[in-house]
Amino acid sequence: MDHQYIVLLSNLFSKHGQVNVTLFRDFLVWKDIEKKRRSSVSTSPTARSHAVQVSEVVAVHKTDTSDRSKEAKHVQLNPHAFTVFYIKRSTQHHWRCDQVTFYCDHLGLCQQWIQTINDQLAVQTNRPKSLLVYINPYGGKRQAKYIYDQKVAPLFSRACIATDVIVTERANHARDHLKTEANLDKYDGVVSVGGDGMFSEILHGLVARTQIEHSIDLDQPDARLVPCSLRIGIIPAGSTDCVCFATVGTNDPVTSALHIIVGDSQPMDVCSVHSDDTFLRYSVSLLGYGFYADIQTDSERQRWLGPARYDLSGVKNFLSHNYYEGTVSFVPAEDDVGNPRDKELCRAGCNVCQRQTSLQEIRDDEPSHTDSDTWTEIRGKFIAINAANMSCACPRSPQGLSPSAHLADGTADLILVRKCSRLDFFKHLLRHTNKEDQFDHSFVEVHRVRKFRFQPRQNETVSLSDLSGPQKDHICSRNTPCRYGNCICSHWTCDGEILPHVAIQVSVHCQLIRLFARGIEEKNHNQSPVWLLEADAFQSVG
Repeated sequence: MDHQYIVLLSNLFSKHGQVNVTLFRDFLVWKDIEKKRRSSVSTSPTARSHAVQVSEVVAVHKTDTSDRSKEAKHVQLNPHAFTVFYIKRSTQHHWRCDQVTFYCDHLGLCQQWIQTINDQLAVQTNRPKSLLVYINPYGGKRQAKYIYDQKVAPLFSRACIATDVIVTERANHARDHLKTEANLDKYDGVVSVGGDGMFSEILHGLVARTQIEHSIDLDQPDARLVPCSLRIGIIPAGSTDCVCFATVGTNDPVTSALHIIVGDSQPMDVCSVHSDDTFLRYSVSLLGYGFYADIQTDSERQRWLGPARYDLSGVKNFLSHNYYEGTVSFVPAEDDVGNPRDKELCRAGCNVCQRQTSLQEIRDDEPSHTDSDTWTEIRGKFIAINAANMSCACPRSPQGLSPSAHLADGTADLILVRKCSRLDFFKHLLRHTNKEDQFDHSFVEVHRVRKFRFQPRQNETVSLSDLSGPQKDHICSRNTPCRYGNCICSHWTCDGEILPHVAIQVSVHCQLIRLFARGIEEKNHNQSPVWLLEADAFQSVG
């Protein structure tokens, strides 16, 4: 196998003593060389072994060794050194940039190691060399520029990634610049530094630019959109950073920067939202009507409270306990993508998403079969209607709204919460914070869909049992949110933005974009023991 091929092997020195360093094609291994003790009573300490995948080496640089007066004698005798910077996993999916320095007795050997490792890194063609970075200085706690300058920019510089940085000055600045002005041929990716709103701006600008270049009519709900060629990186610096959490497993800017540096690539589905053959927005996380939209609407009036506004609005709307009447129609997903209750979580290397990647290549060459779609219709009174493209997990809801939703299977999970008692609804909300099946209630149903529509009750007099006095004469007949007594048309929230229409049609576009991410790794992910065993075996054979 390729990764068994030894590229370079030397006995070098680290600050702890002599080490055997081996560069294989796919990983770098260094192991302490045990010293023999003269006394038969003493036993030699266990040699320490370390291994790093070459794909997770951030950079290698020559090290300044001009001041070695305080170093150990073996370091002073080896005046030439190079430092390898690499990814080290810590807790809760966090990555850190660790480093190890090796000392050599002559310059030629030091330069050989630097050149050879760089040659191996050059083979990693998925790594970006030039990035366009947008920073939103106003989002979240207004820390985006500080986070980028102090935590991210030094890592990009170390990895020799060129960047053009634009600090946005107004809403939709990034969207408009991407859509019409940016010279995208210069870049290998676009980076969002901010919250979910900033990411949404970049998504809209990049997708719109791609469709315009391919003469796709965005106002056609069933148009087959062209996937974007540039990947998007997310440096979280907002209030929630839901998209980052669901694709990496943490809202840590250093971790996200390292995913960008090593060139990870995670495909992602995107929903297009239309009303009356007019394009409204794209969505990658949550489309919500009713409860969550009411929270979003109310919280916008209290932005001065910061993140606490969501808690206050949540309590207020829970106590209001509004429900909404309408008709939901949807096209079910094919059987091969599973169902929202199968407990098959979307993780790095997800089999469901990989299978859809292969199928997507076939579908791209086939005509659309819109006319043959079979629609299912459900009428009722709903407290909430939610469509999740991903789990929508976040620190407050580690499982998310739909724990088994997939990032790139071409579907969304449509969750219908029917009218129920306030206590029952509280039980449903409580399950978002634990590991119990949140769909195991008689008033909750969930469907995996490729498309769906929603039509509020229109041109019908409100039920007399719900109204009194002059309210009896009110008729809800508009395609815009309204509120009159107990006659309520809610809003739709689309990834944190309120939509101006109520009646909508939604289509899921399979793997329309790609992120600098790899999906959430399993918690027990630990590559070192396997690599060490292989490396030791190869060395013993050699």
